Amino acid sequence: MNAMGVRRTVEQVLALAPDEVSRRAASRLGAAGSWSGTGSGEGIVWGQCEGGGRAPYRTVVDPAGPAYSCGCPSRKSPCKHALGLLLLWTAEGSAVPDGAEPPDWAARWLAARRTRATGAARRPEDAGPADPEAARRRAERRAARVTAGAEELERRLADLVRGGLAEAGQRGYGLWEETAARMVDAQAPGLAGRVRELGAIPGSGPGWPVRLLEECALTHLLDRAWLAAERLPAPLAATVRTRVGLPSVPGGTAVRDRWLVLAQYDTGDGRLTTRRIWLYGAESGRTALVLSFGAAGRAPALALPVGAVVDGELTPHAGSGQLRAEPGEPLLPVAAPAAPPPGGPVGAALDAYGRALREDPWLDSWPVTLAGVVPARAEYGWQLADADGGEALPLTGGDRARPGLWRLLALSGGAPVTVFGECGHRGFTPLAAWSPDTPSETVPLL
Repeated sequence: MNAMGVRRTVEQVLALAPDEVSRRAASRLGAAGSWSGTGSGEGIVWGQCEGGGRAPYRTVVDPAGPAYSCGCPSRKSPCKHALGLLLLWTAEGSAVPDGAEPPDWAARWLAARRTRATGAARRPEDAGPADPEAARRRAERRAARVTAGAEELERRLADLVRGGLAEAGQRGYGLWEETAARMVDAQAPGLAGRVRELGAIPGSGPGWPVRLLEECALTHLLDRAWLAAERLPAPLAATVRTRVGLPSVPGGTAVRDRWLVLAQYDTGDGRLTTRRIWLYGAESGRTALVLSFGAAGRAPALALPVGAVVDGELTPHAGSGQLRAEPGEPLLPVAAPAAPPPGGPVGAALDAYGRALREDPWLDSWPVTLAGVVPARAEYGWQLADADGGEALPLTGGDRARPGLWRLLALSGGAPVTVFGECGHRGFTPLAAWSPDTPSETVPLL
């Protein structure tokens, strides 16, 4: 490792791209002819790239973060220019002189970044005394609103069952959206999300009444759990609070490790982009989920390249699964072996998901690693089957059309592979894979 940290590979840099369009554009900008005034030093890389404006775009990157700034109008993070500069620096050629003095504009960005980091690291007592009584009153007022929302939703579900599920297919989505809006007013975004999911089920295909009844039952269970939260075990009560939409906060013992980045992908609802990053600790054996958020139209700030190993401290959130964790400091790339998590057969994955459901009945999926499985075509689509023919897991519908499926097929070539992904009631979503011939090379499947 040098002062700039471990240089990423081209594949790891491209894995930071928010979408395929950015990935292709960055590849074209990763050549010296696109840049002027490049340099690296004091932990950052900078350069100016000709674009559509009258002046070149000034771009600066902190590779260790990674963190980026660019003068282009793109709302994506990282933009194609930041990725292109990283690709140029990754080549380790003379195109980016090392040990240079940052220009004023890059130095100002670095100084502002260091100032923000110092402020974030300040102890709570340095920020002034908090008012615990005011915080308690705010929490009580919000809990009362959530309780009112849960009681209203219970009445809505009772009316639905009393009138018959067939009626749900005739009344349209408007009533569901109105109910969801009431849950938002009650400061219960988790309940609002479940209501919107209920509204999308009627008329969604054969068997929708069964699916609607199942989801109604789970929503009813969540309502009743919230209304009786004070009588639940503490971990389950924390899970219920999170499921109805109350903020989740770190509450466990911090774990320092070298974490293999297993997967990274974004989901969005038009208002918020959520980035899910799965990590595996080499020493602790823990699997952790780090979430990062971006406002509508903007990518989340945190991005980690799949297959990289990063060093840092993670603090788990409260709750039954304790999978979600929060970095206590920047996760820095290090040069270390990247062995996959230990896996097992399909049956072991199903057992793990079943145990997790006992702790969190509203769980959609659980992270598992399958070892010695082969992708195979089945009557209903693709599946991952134990090499000995024991059991198999169907792939989730969306993955059958993704390029990752064909990447997995090419990696396997009919031979057993190791696959990490999310196992749930809809099937298995593959996120990363390893070949027995190259166990240290993580192949992203998204």
